[in-house]
Amino acid sequence: MTVFLPCRAGSERVPLKNTKDFAGIKGGLLRLKLESLSGVKEIDQIVVSTNDPEVIRIVKDLVLNKVSIDIRPDHLASSSTSTDDLINYVPQIIQDEHILWTHVTSPFLSSESLSKAIGIYRSDNGHDSVMSVTKIQTFLWTEDGALNYDRSVEKWPRTQTIKPIFEINSGFFISSRNNYLKLEDRIGHKPYLFETTGNEAVDIDWPEDFEMAEFIYKSRYVR
Repeated sequence: MTVFLPCRAGSERVPLKNTKDFAGIKGGLLRLKLESLSGVKEIDQIVVSTNDPEVIRIVKDLVLNKVSIDIRPDHLASSSTSTDDLINYVPQIIQDEHILWTHVTSPFLSSESLSKAIGIYRSDNGHDSVMSVTKIQTFLWTEDGALNYDRSVEKWPRTQTIKPIFEINSGFFISSRNNYLKLEDRIGHKPYLFETTGNEAVDIDWPEDFEMAEFIYKSRYVR
């Protein structure tokens, strides 16, 4: 199993998001993610794909056996680069048949959960890929009305009886290289929805997310 870890320069919503100090940790989210991934026995290699000199410096300073660096072309490392374009790039740099795509922005995703997800991916369960999701089981509406329950049956049902909807939280995607090549996608036709809960579902996307994640880390992991 090979990990694809994208870490481009130039984050706009949270400047230097990948590398700036996080909860007093030098190397920040990148260091936390690499150390966590290195502890997953099912992972053979971690490819850090970047155009950021600071990311390269941190990776080299950590001296982790499983980690290699891909210098990503600038045209695939801008804010306008589409995820679809990046998906098509992955099988060009990774030859392993099995690929786990993850991000540094999920700092509380545990090695144990990743090991469990890899085990599900490898099992014969009718699914061809796995992705992390957050279960949403509450009143959801569009401008046209209720989205996930029928108000003609019951206007305000108990939330536990509402059919859940799952939000992709971008913690990870596990799929085959063949799916990348044939489907041009990081999931297959029938992905397994791996539910992450609590802090493991945290995705840092905005400055307030970064601050909250620092607070959580300091209160739970720093002694």
